[in-house]
Amino acid sequence: MARAATTSDAFNAIAEPQRREILVRLRRGERAVGELANELGMTQPQASKHLRVLREVGLVQVRGAGKQRLYDLDASGLLPVQEWLGGFEQFWSESFDRLDAYVRDLNQTRQEHPHE
Repeated sequence: MARAATTSDAFNAIAEPQRREILVRLRRGERAVGELANELGMTQPQASKHLRVLREVGLVQVRGAGKQRLYDLDASGLLPVQEWLGGFEQFWSESFDRLDAYVRDLNQTRQEHPHE
């Protein structure tokens, strides 16, 4: 089965590292495209292109403020990603439980046999 186009799938949109960094910066609040471009060391057209993709998949919202376009995070668009990752929660919990049991056993063995 072919993957969805980048502009229609949150998974593909966040696969790009610069887009993930934009989302991280938008967690701190609304930003103008020029401000994001400066912070990320890219041109304004590059930042606009990334923001367009993020907007099309529902990860950011935009509003006009005079001549500026201000972007804000819409984390609800990450819900499919969170739900998918949630399927691995049991795996990680069990792995950490096994690691915790191993460390407890190791510590107990060291206490019982301190000079070995």
